[in-house]
Amino acid sequence: MSFSMHGVGVSGGIAIGHAHLVSHALLEVVQYKVPKNLIKQEIARFKEAVSTVRDDLESVRSQLPAKAPAELAAFVSTHLMLLADHTLSEMPIRIIESESCNAEWALKQQMENIVSQFDEIEDDYLRERKHDVVQVVERVIKVLLGHPSQVAIQEQEKAIILVAYDISPADAIQFKQHQFAAFITDVGGATSHTAILARSLSIPSIVALQRARSLIRDGELVIVDGNQGVVIVNPDKDTLSEYKLKQEQWEIEKQKLKRIKLTKAVTLDGTQVELHANIEVPEDVVNVKSVGATGVGLYRTEFLFMNRREMPDEEEQFLAYKNVAEAMDGLPVTIRTLDLGADKEINPDNARTCTNPALGLRAIRFCLSEPQMFHLQLRALLRASHYGNIKILIPMLSSIYELRQTMTLLDKAKKSLIQENQPFQKDIKVGGMIEIPAAALCAEAFARELDFLSIGTNDLIQYSLAIDRTDDTVSHLYNPIHPAIIQLVEMTIRAGQKLNKPVSVCGEMAGDVKLTRLLLGLGLRNFSMHPSNILTVKKQVLQTDLPKLLPIAKKIISSQDSERIEPLLEKMNLL
Repeated sequence: MSFSMHGVGVSGGIAIGHAHLVSHALLEVVQYKVPKNLIKQEIARFKEAVSTVRDDLESVRSQLPAKAPAELAAFVSTHLMLLADHTLSEMPIRIIESESCNAEWALKQQMENIVSQFDEIEDDYLRERKHDVVQVVERVIKVLLGHPSQVAIQEQEKAIILVAYDISPADAIQFKQHQFAAFITDVGGATSHTAILARSLSIPSIVALQRARSLIRDGELVIVDGNQGVVIVNPDKDTLSEYKLKQEQWEIEKQKLKRIKLTKAVTLDGTQVELHANIEVPEDVVNVKSVGATGVGLYRTEFLFMNRREMPDEEEQFLAYKNVAEAMDGLPVTIRTLDLGADKEINPDNARTCTNPALGLRAIRFCLSEPQMFHLQLRALLRASHYGNIKILIPMLSSIYELRQTMTLLDKAKKSLIQENQPFQKDIKVGGMIEIPAAALCAEAFARELDFLSIGTNDLIQYSLAIDRTDDTVSHLYNPIHPAIIQLVEMTIRAGQKLNKPVSVCGEMAGDVKLTRLLLGLGLRNFSMHPSNILTVKKQVLQTDLPKLLPIAKKIISSQDSERIEPLLEKMNLL
């Protein structure tokens, strides 16, 4: 039966493929009785699942690149060792026999027994190994439940639509390694970090569908229209033909945009604009260069810290930052210091309970509370600056006091490197993110003490309008053209102009082509966005005549009503 669903499109384009339900296997396990005459068959099913997972893990280990970090091979070997241990390979069989229960339930019960034993261990490191047990059990249960294994998915066709209740930023980072066609989720907001990562994947993505995970079945044919926020399940022939044509047209438009890759971003009146890219991991540099970005305006370093149990040491961080700096061949690379907290945790299992995580210990607050960890990151950034044009960006500043504390720690890191005769860029540029209303209101004070400012519009809107950007129930209230937001952005740009300090926008507003002319009219000349948006924004810049925008921009700045701003914005985009 064909049906459609509507959600919030967070990454444009059209994908057609077969659904793959992302499973939280442990949540799906139910207990049921197995007749005595079928016990042997149930045990055989369990053994076959264990064998399948063993083969999968062996395949993963054999395919690891020669240059892959040693930790990856060790991780796979640990899981193989756990799988072979009698506590997981034999004890569930005894539970199946003694309780006449299904294999999934027996394995889950045994896992809970093992985890409870780990919880009693005093050593923190050994206690945390329980997570390896859980991950191994999840793999086996997924096979028992009939879900394709990760290796099987990689070997299938590329036209796979991931369907999940939610996808964490950490999960999204892992998905970057595979060629999926699209992903859709039941929950999420348009500017949640997961949505941001969806755009970086450059694949159609829709969130806030509410019941997609329960209504869509594995393997069903699905159309994802990221432009309209529409999902069509089991489309009829006419609908499928219509969307195949739309998909072809979308691809043709993308190919046309590639023609302006090497064209400088200059308006019709000769105003030069810098278009930089946002990245999450060093591998993203390939996409940055493929669209002709003139630098990296935001490197989110927190994703180096995710999907792992231990912090990356100084050397690992140094190599990651150095690789990006060298790959950009002297173009600017703005690296944001660690911005953990809210919906980005190193280890979600150990996350602190916080009533309002977005208002809690995150970003620079977290770093200042962990000076030793911060010291290692600052040293790594400084060392990497010797190999390219690196700038340091401090997130979530709310007071000059925080900035001065940060600069003191930066000076300490510099002195430690000087003592070791380690080379670094002595006059490295330091900027601050303006993403808290207090910082925007004091933008001039920050501009006096910093080398540049970068407006993080995602959090600026969230904090100004009191809207949780990860909550789909209030996502309709998230409004980048609210008069207060426009005034805060314009105020920050004006502060930079007054003190001759560069100001950029690195939030999602920068990559929204409908807002390009508005930002230009407010005085913005430096944009930073996901690589997938650069060419569409560049096209808009090339077709813009700034003098014609200014009268409308002044009316927008002085307006106090969003409903009056919308028609003015439409008029601006028709010029």
